[in-house]
Amino acid sequence: MSVNSQSMVGKCALVTGANSGIGWVTAKRLSQLGAKVVLACRSKEKAEKAMALIVKENPQAQLSFLHLDLADLKQVRLAAETFMKTETRLDLLINNAGLFGARGSTADGFEMHFGTNHLGPYLLTRLLEPILKQSKPARVVIVSSDGHYSARKISFDSFVGFTRSRWSFPEYATSKLCNILFAKALAKRMDGTGVTVYSLHPGIIASEIWRRFPQPIKWLVTLPMISNEEGAKTSVYCATEPSLVHDNGLYYDKCRPKKPSKLARDEELSEKLWNQSAQWTGFSN
Repeated sequence: MSVNSQSMVGKCALVTGANSGIGWVTAKRLSQLGAKVVLACRSKEKAEKAMALIVKENPQAQLSFLHLDLADLKQVRLAAETFMKTETRLDLLINNAGLFGARGSTADGFEMHFGTNHLGPYLLTRLLEPILKQSKPARVVIVSSDGHYSARKISFDSFVGFTRSRWSFPEYATSKLCNILFAKALAKRMDGTGVTVYSLHPGIIASEIWRRFPQPIKWLVTLPMISNEEGAKTSVYCATEPSLVHDNGLYYDKCRPKKPSKLARDEELSEKLWNQSAQWTGFSN
């Protein structure tokens, strides 16, 4: 299925982790379709280089940088506040940024993968809800992974503190499960507001997410993987395909709906994660 080429002229998109990988390709594609794209990244230097490459291909691209560190909730709040002050609308929020292969804890004491891959994006999305609703029809696209199928349970105690496993894949898989559970709960709450929500698996991609692995291992692991251009297709599809306007809360793979894991379809677990995330980020619900 080909990615839709609908015009995005007059639209504003915020793409997290847009300085490299599928985030950069997504930002480039949306700008080619006419959208104003805000690249939300930790490094201004990397974001500026990324924007320069986009402008080189598309001199008419409308781009701006927003400093965002998803591993620091204070910085997430500051980023949302800055965006709301500088932009008048938000048609597309692409929660793309992700972390894999790190061990540690965030500035707020949460396990690194959970804090960066779920809790930071959760807070950012909640803070941007008003402008999303104001800009309706709007979309939230959450990049998950088929790694979520490997998560057999959720232990909320493990979300606080240092990464427990040696290779951190269990923490990564659980954080990707949280992405889908979050999308499910958010879609439920956005029903009837004009904001629709999608989660997706982009494919196994030879991207910068593997940068922490030793070079020989990285080369072997990424050899059979797809390109960033191929991997960004489902993100762009979920962001732009007109026929999805009546869908809400579905999980996509290769530009098609796919049934996520049994845990990812657990309504009670989805609500429990939503409520705990709200408590940890200072929301009442």
